[in-house]
Amino acid sequence: MDLGIAGKTALVCGASKGLGYGCAEALVREGVNVVIVARGAEALEAAAKKLAEAAGASGAAFVKHVAADITTEAGRAAVFALGHDFDIVVTNAGGPPPGDFRNWDREAWIKAVDANMLTPIELIKATVDGMAKRGFGRIVNITSSSVKSPIDILGLSNGARSGLTGFVAGVARTPIAAQGVTINNLLPGSFDTDRLKGTMAGAAQKSGQDFDTVWEARKKNIPARRFGTPAEFGAICAFLCSMQAGYMTGQNVLADGGAYPGTY
Repeated sequence: MDLGIAGKTALVCGASKGLGYGCAEALVREGVNVVIVARGAEALEAAAKKLAEAAGASGAAFVKHVAADITTEAGRAAVFALGHDFDIVVTNAGGPPPGDFRNWDREAWIKAVDANMLTPIELIKATVDGMAKRGFGRIVNITSSSVKSPIDILGLSNGARSGLTGFVAGVARTPIAAQGVTINNLLPGSFDTDRLKGTMAGAAQKSGQDFDTVWEARKKNIPARRFGTPAEFGAICAFLCSMQAGYMTGQNVLADGGAYPGTY
């Protein structure tokens, strides 16, 4: 299927590895120009090199990268120094740490809300009006399956990402919807990424079990009996950015291998 977005320009955050990289790669393979941003310069440069190779095969005009913390004003300024005319924006920031809510002070909450709610909102504010004027725009926020099914030790994430979800539910239905702009949230469950491996390592240490035992037990709780891959997550993201997805907005698209047990 031709997604109809070749030649568009995308900003993809947290794209040096994992799910962000999967989204950037899927877009590049569709002929989309991409600007990727992440904090780690070395990993980002390696990602940009791989994406440039994929871009050469797809005919995408360019792959640019900016080593910056997108959750800060300075980081966003560094990105927007390249321009504001993005047709596609994929927001993504690392989730806050797990823990007991009794131990989180105001600073921990502000940091979580800053990264996982206010930063996506700032990126939407900076780009959505230009998208509307041009008659096309796609914004995809990478959030979490915990928005649908909260995880007790991830209260910071549950709270901050739910706030973003509520905001998007309103703004996606403003007049921008009639101007060709869609805003959707993409909710990952368990994907085979460094973050999942780190979480599983912590769980193994806490339980006294070995890593492989914990890893396999987690798989068994997923109806698909496996973890997702960044590539297939990226493919879903690319579809949400496509011309064909123009009638989908304000939605929370869950990708979790069937782990969420609800009907709705």
